Amino acid sequence: MTLVVGVDIGNSTTEACAAEIDEDGRIGYLAGALARTSGVKGTTENVAGVVEAVRDALAAAGRDPAGLHAILINEATPVISGLAMETITETIITESTMIGHNPDTPGGAGLGVGTTVGLADLPGCAPGSPVICVVGAGVDYERAAEGINAATARGVPVTGAIVHGDDANLIANRLCRAIPVVDEVTLVDKVPLGMPAAVEVAEPGRTIRTLSNSYGIATVFQLDPEQTRMIAAVARALVGNRSAVVVRTPTGDITDRRIPAGGLTLVGETARRVVEVDAGAEEIMATLRGVRPLADAAGEPGTHVGGMLARVRGTMSELTATPVGEVRIKDVLAVDTFVPQRVTGGLAGEFALENAVALAAMVRTSRGPMERLAARLRVALGVPVLIGGVEADMAVLGALTTPGAGLPVAILDLGGGSTDAAVAADEARVESVHLAGAGDLVTSLIDSELGLENPGLAEEIKKFPLAKAESFFHIRMEDGTARFFDEPLPPDAFARVLVLTDTGMHPIPARHTMEKIRQVRRAAKERVFVVNALRALEQVAPRGNIREIGFVVVLGGSALDFEIPDMIAQAVAEFGIVSGTGNVRGTEGPRNAVATGLVAHYAANAGLRGELVDRALG
Repeated sequence: MTLVVGVDIGNSTTEACAAEIDEDGRIGYLAGALARTSGVKGTTENVAGVVEAVRDALAAAGRDPAGLHAILINEATPVISGLAMETITETIITESTMIGHNPDTPGGAGLGVGTTVGLADLPGCAPGSPVICVVGAGVDYERAAEGINAATARGVPVTGAIVHGDDANLIANRLCRAIPVVDEVTLVDKVPLGMPAAVEVAEPGRTIRTLSNSYGIATVFQLDPEQTRMIAAVARALVGNRSAVVVRTPTGDITDRRIPAGGLTLVGETARRVVEVDAGAEEIMATLRGVRPLADAAGEPGTHVGGMLARVRGTMSELTATPVGEVRIKDVLAVDTFVPQRVTGGLAGEFALENAVALAAMVRTSRGPMERLAARLRVALGVPVLIGGVEADMAVLGALTTPGAGLPVAILDLGGGSTDAAVAADEARVESVHLAGAGDLVTSLIDSELGLENPGLAEEIKKFPLAKAESFFHIRMEDGTARFFDEPLPPDAFARVLVLTDTGMHPIPARHTMEKIRQVRRAAKERVFVVNALRALEQVAPRGNIREIGFVVVLGGSALDFEIPDMIAQAVAEFGIVSGTGNVRGTEGPRNAVATGLVAHYAANAGLRGELVDRALG
């Protein structure tokens, strides 16, 4: 019996498969192991991770390392991926025109329309003229309420209030007549006085209706059609808010500005095209299809995309000792997204969702670095190390050990930085493709769209389901079911949206609803994993016809996700394809496919084994 260990060096993890092979090439799979990849895949930094995985696999199999005949590693050519995001729109407020924001505790409810007047000027207002009271910084809430009540008693209709501090409810609770009060207006001293204004606060659990509607604003300020067209951006910016203030100034306006994001040059084998990033992801991907297969890409200097592509090239050059001018970008993936950005000219820290384009890029090199890695491993482990085969080919062999899988079969290996796909119509020929964009891009989209600025939390939201703590003893899951507890929940979890991780419940420190967070999470996965799955299958399918693929086996770390395999299965169902999460050897789930395939490939080439080992030793 020949004892071998197949090792798959991935971007994030290193997997090992220990097996014994008899003289007839029959395989006895013994055990598997998983370790974190040390360093960048395909470089000499991987030695520590490989050694750990091999020793763990042999220990689990109960075999002596001294009896190890050979280690089989995949052609793990280094792959570096990068992410960049370009914001391509900007909301700007001019001439102190103010849009509403969402303080935690606005006071009162309803819509108030009138002329802005400072609190100190209320005694001089004539009865009968509706006013909006502006309460400046440092004014006590009791003094503000007394001033408004005194004006109301004199016949001055105070229809709303704009407040600097967070005193809205304290003021509203002391008024003799209920009015909407918006607080936490940081730059309240810049609110123009003597101007027509409207204040709206919705009831708890609701959002504003009038000031988020272009025609509602037109009705309040008696605007003509051309003026209504100009304030459409105002209404858009206020959608979903519980409170809002709009002040009409003689020349004030809110505008949407398009930000030039630079050009992206895509170089194919027979064509070269330049596409503007601010044209959006659909245009970028259409241009990419027009030059495919991609030979290289470059971003305009001084832009985020240009910097990212240069950074990816530089990193690969350092790792592989390849001149930076010889490093080529092999694939890009563009995704349209939204990024919360502070509104330029806002008075209360207002944010607006601006359009953005996220771009992932990937570069890979030749087999040279793998040969240097194999030499280091021979020294570290004292046994022959064979570079066993192309990674995609080995993944197909491993995937075919999934019960129920058969030819023609395609595999989708979903990792952190890239998506691999391969298809085998028969046992002799495998077509493969390597695409940019996978789990890291999904995490980045979730982080940016929810405005978390916390990649760790975004990663948890990507991987785990959500719930809402409705009491101290029960939560409502995102599928609508309730879960009850004997012990009270932590105080910081009450009334919050939670992500249910393996280590416990983690509150999400944002005011998004559970439905909104779930929508962002699923949309990010659709735009990356499902889009990449379809374009990968299109490129490897016989004659480009996805319908000729019979089976799709989803592999890799992201195949363990609770949503992604089902999304992909639904996307390929219309082509009559059987798709699901792999179960390598019937025991390993979507892990260990390449490591298992390396062993199967070695066993199938029984007559060459001695020659291969001699070559490795030589």
